[in-house]
Amino acid sequence: MPVSFSEFADGVGNETAFTVLAAARRLKAAGKRVIELEIGDSPYASTQSAKRAGIAAIEADQSHYGPSLGLAELREAAARYVRREYGVAATAANVVIGPGAKIFEQLFCEAFLDPGDGVLVFSPHFPTYLPNIARRGAHAWLAELRAGDRFRPRLDEVERFLRDVPRAKAVFLNSPHNPTGGVATEGDLRGLADLVRGRDVAVFSDEPYDRMVWQGCHRTILSEPGMLAQCVAAYTFSKSYSMSGWRLGFAVSSPAITERLGTLINTTLSCVSPMAQLAGAAALEHDAAERDRNMERFGEQVSVLSRGLASIPEVRCQVPDGTFYVFPDVRAACNRLGLTSHGLAMFLLEGADDHLGVACLGGECFGAAGAGFLRFSCAEPPDEILEAAGFFQTAITRTERARAFVEKHPEFQLQEPYALDGRG
Repeated sequence: MPVSFSEFADGVGNETAFTVLAAARRLKAAGKRVIELEIGDSPYASTQSAKRAGIAAIEADQSHYGPSLGLAELREAAARYVRREYGVAATAANVVIGPGAKIFEQLFCEAFLDPGDGVLVFSPHFPTYLPNIARRGAHAWLAELRAGDRFRPRLDEVERFLRDVPRAKAVFLNSPHNPTGGVATEGDLRGLADLVRGRDVAVFSDEPYDRMVWQGCHRTILSEPGMLAQCVAAYTFSKSYSMSGWRLGFAVSSPAITERLGTLINTTLSCVSPMAQLAGAAALEHDAAERDRNMERFGEQVSVLSRGLASIPEVRCQVPDGTFYVFPDVRAACNRLGLTSHGLAMFLLEGADDHLGVACLGGECFGAAGAGFLRFSCAEPPDEILEAAGFFQTAITRTERARAFVEKHPEFQLQEPYALDGRG
């Protein structure tokens, strides 16, 4: 007799970007040309100092267990980074190392949440937030982000959460924001800090895109008074240093919190690969110029795609303030074609043309608040990005193909038209 899965395991799905990635690769293997704008990965090589340090670490046999909190070299380099870039009064004691930034979602929830606790999540949201909250038996309280606010977190929603939600315990903050590209301002962060300071409320500040701010500069809530004691901020090497496959990130908080996170790492992961950690330390210390050149290229690609999509009838698109994602409003096109936004994304990939497809994600992959939008990653050269925008404009005119696609895939049929007002 098969062994039954837990209710939690039965309710967890895969992050949709990887599902669409698999579909795109399957089509490419079958001979179709696909412009891949679905996955949030850098197209650039890992930075030079990181590669050299990683090779040197392998040759020096740095391939054994290390401390669960991370190697001193990387913890010190990460502390210098947040002191220099963001004015956070951090030392190595404020830093813990993990395999990427995503793991800190789970560790944060394990450290602070009990069954029945309430967690504020701004939505659209990164899809793994809710499973990690549910893993602890806590409850997500969703606050919708609005295009008219440039997808910034609204402080009145924080006030309402703290006032109305029984056992309000945590806030998930993501800035620069995936998928919308919104960036919290200094005033937003100061206001949020003022609201939670002195309460038994912890903040998870998810900051993987800290080097991808196109208007102004990145700010972290950690720099606000008292927030080191109430906040865990997570950073990654995947985006800025093109090291996604190395699986390396770090979190910054108070020494008491980082020690507790280190204990949780000890009981689950043991430690992060020393080879990857030494490569990361070298990247932080020596690769800023290379990093910034790549970030500038990303900014140009974001601008190219935003302008291209904004020129298309039935599409509303603003240039994001951060990240390498563009998040256009496609509700009018979806209504005319009878497709959900994720259905439109799959139509662009599979059904609009026999020889060419564009891979992107439907906004509902990031929660109900994302329905009617698409997320495009700008991790391709400018000429392919422009071609993708042109293909999109042509594809949404192919109504007969769209009708045939819906008949073949009724799960993508739009049951009720999207409202075209009230979300701007």
